[in-house]
Amino acid sequence: QVPLVESGGGSVQAGGSLRLSCAATTRTYNGYHMGWFRQAPGQEREFVASVSWSGRNIIYASSVKGRFTISIDNDEYTTYLQMKSLKPEDSAQYFCAAQDVGGVWDPPMQHTYPYWGQGTQVTVSE
Repeated sequence: QVPLVESGGGSVQAGGSLRLSCAATTRTYNGYHMGWFRQAPGQEREFVASVSWSGRNIIYASSVKGRFTISIDNDEYTTYLQMKSLKPEDSAQYFCAAQDVGGVWDPPMQHTYPYWGQGTQVTVSE
């Protein structure tokens, strides 16, 4: 298990911004591909965004494209999710996930990530 620690969640009005961060506390030479998922009450967990360790491969869910930006800091083993123009439907528990570089990695698929954080709550009010 690789511990992942998310932070940056909170409450914001519609149209506002939040920046989430996720740090892998176990560091390896090869690093990790990282991603974000979210789950609202009574709904299934869904893919939000992902970034490869190199930073070259980035994927966004269509629902957040143009509003959210994912990035990775290799020196700190940390991924960031900058969220702008937030909508009430963005309200959810946001989870960070990671996969070892060299492992099978299909970014939008939950089962490809062996490591998960505990989640950070994002609430967007009208």
